[in-house]
Amino acid sequence: MEDSVARAGLPLGGARRRLAEELRRKGINDSAVLAAIEATPRHFFVPSGVAHRAYEDSPIPIGSGQTISQPFVHARSLELLRLSESDRVLEVGTGSGYQTALLARLARHVYSIERVPALHEGAAAALRSLGVGNVTLECSDGTAGWPEHAPFDAIVVSAGAPDIPAPLVEQMAAGGRMVVPVGARGEQTIALLERTGNRIVRRDFDAVRFVPLIGEHGWAQ
Repeated sequence: MEDSVARAGLPLGGARRRLAEELRRKGINDSAVLAAIEATPRHFFVPSGVAHRAYEDSPIPIGSGQTISQPFVHARSLELLRLSESDRVLEVGTGSGYQTALLARLARHVYSIERVPALHEGAAAALRSLGVGNVTLECSDGTAGWPEHAPFDAIVVSAGAPDIPAPLVEQMAAGGRMVVPVGARGEQTIALLERTGNRIVRRDFDAVRFVPLIGEHGWAQ
């Protein structure tokens, strides 16, 4: 696929490098996150009709009423998680699989849940085509987490929640971190939760706009 897009006139490695440089200028400082952005072909994870926009720092519709987030938002969330190569990560909201691919470069294993079957199947195909092997995908209600594989060193939620889903907090490992957008349907704040002993410490960061987190422990349909 990369070769065919290149023949169509879309720059690839250079475009990814420029995107990483743009994110650095905007305040992303984690070199591992920037390297993952530069190495991961975002055009694999957007509809072919908008592949020419793949390396813009902007969200892009991916069908089923969902979007692939702005790269800055992905990078900001991953930077806040402070991932290491030994981490086991839960991703709630696979979407097109782009953030899943980034996580797979930064962590030991990624468990990712998507509730929309068409997106789940598309993400699985894209990740297979790139040879990403350290991911396990599930099509179900991500607001309940994935207790069979818990606890997780890091959890990232890719949709806006009305409140912190309690099952996800319960599935945080000792020293675990979770990033989740929390707020109204139209606007949220990125919340970073960290488990320290028996305490959960929360800090709030950027204002963002995500699609709503639908599920038993999120918004109603």
